Amino acid sequence: MTVTPRLLIVGPQGSGKGTQGARIAETFEIPAVSTGDVFRANIAEGTDLGRQVQAVIEAGNLVSDELTSAVVRDRLAQPDAAAGFLLDGYPRNLAQVADLDAFLDARGENLAGVIELSVPREESIARLSLRAQEQGRTDDTEEVIAHRLSIYERETAPILGVYGERGLVDSIDGVGTLDEITERILTALIARGLNPVS
Repeated sequence: MTVTPRLLIVGPQGSGKGTQGARIAETFEIPAVSTGDVFRANIAEGTDLGRQVQAVIEAGNLVSDELTSAVVRDRLAQPDAAAGFLLDGYPRNLAQVADLDAFLDARGENLAGVIELSVPREESIARLSLRAQEQGRTDDTEEVIAHRLSIYERETAPILGVYGERGLVDSIDGVGTLDEITERILTALIARGLNPVS
């Protein structure tokens, strides 16, 4: 019985989930679906969804759950996601969990696992501060970083409770070298019956 790699990767800003997500997606030959990337692609292509997203962002607002879920459903319905996917940045809250459940149920599909990259708050702040210095990002002040982490703890961490009750969450120590962390994730996924392609 082959398990289809339909995965989520969850972690605070600075946990390295973008980097690890790309590595895992490559290993299982599935698309890494980052909501931010999908928004930007839709805006660049001038799609209806893209125009809606752009209007929201230009007004300085956060994209609503309904619109975010519509964009993700559209992406997951594309042929390259039929053999699995890795979602990064979605679902972000409990309402989006319900939307994703409904979408997968309608297709007779289910999630295979949720990777939680666990990183101490101080480590996240240190990594983000370093990244801000390296990239010259003046908006990434310690206050802004702390605020983003608070939003994550308040809104996103509860989804881990829901998925945890379903026995889907593997909490991975996100501190170490890139290869060590990737190895920990792969070990957990292989234990769930997922077989790397490459």
